[in-house]
Amino acid sequence: MWAAIVVAIGVMAVSTLLTMFVREKPLRETPPPLDWRLFGRLFLMTAVFTAIILGLGEASEWLGRQMESVSSTTTLLLAMGAIGVVAMAATVVLGVWASMRISLGVDEMRQNASFCWWVVNRLAFLIGVNNMSVFAIYFLQGRLGIPGEAAAGPAALLMVVVGALILVFAIPSGWLADRLSRKWLVAASGILAAIGVVVVMSSPSLTVIYVGGALIGAATGAFFASSWALGTDLAPKETAGKYLGLSNLAGAGAGAVGAYIGGPIADFITARIPGIPGIGYVLLFGIFGVLFLLSVLVLIGVRETR
Repeated sequence: MWAAIVVAIGVMAVSTLLTMFVREKPLRETPPPLDWRLFGRLFLMTAVFTAIILGLGEASEWLGRQMESVSSTTTLLLAMGAIGVVAMAATVVLGVWASMRISLGVDEMRQNASFCWWVVNRLAFLIGVNNMSVFAIYFLQGRLGIPGEAAAGPAALLMVVVGALILVFAIPSGWLADRLSRKWLVAASGILAAIGVVVVMSSPSLTVIYVGGALIGAATGAFFASSWALGTDLAPKETAGKYLGLSNLAGAGAGAVGAYIGGPIADFITARIPGIPGIGYVLLFGIFGVLFLLSVLVLIGVRETR
């Protein structure tokens, strides 16, 4: 688990650094002197974001251990669900804002607060999407009672359904993003994804789960198109490369947050409630659904410039 987090954060750091140094000027011009302070800020930003993930992950596991004496299934599910939501939400907001403060400084960050909230929105949404694909096979094993590797086929087909709907909705959503409010399209994507999670969790029927997966795929396709359109509006044009590089906080951080905090919660619940196999992963999907709604809520801080 630690190795996965280190790799994810390392990819984030390298991709961010490369993007920040991309220049639109012709190569025949002499580039400006290399500012080594950027490397220091990048290293500190990566270290702080990693520390927040690890710290809140450890805190959620410690709180889980305090729940070992709880015998009520309902109480245990509600308590661990709340712990998971709070831990992931805190990681999203604190991680992004601390990283942005280090990278941009207080004054520049305040001037571009909408961009910072946009990154928070992306991270919250992508935690749900990316990790649902990772844990899909365990969810199906628990929700449908499919044993072992027999769940691999349905899980793969579910991902095909999600991927197909992403492709189908990405192009028309880009067209809509040029004509409607991009912020509201991003918000609608989060709401539709949350509805998809409710459908997926509502019935132990593979057909119903595929329908929910289709809704999540449609929402994700719409999100990818409208979110990037909104982000390019919010990034300062003179330093767009640096800002869009910083948005990699969302792409690379999503897997680390969901796996390090969500995985142990799912394992703990599954072990504590053996009478309902895989129930921990069902709870984890519910947490991801709440994060979709959180991605909508934080858009309050985003002001469209178009």
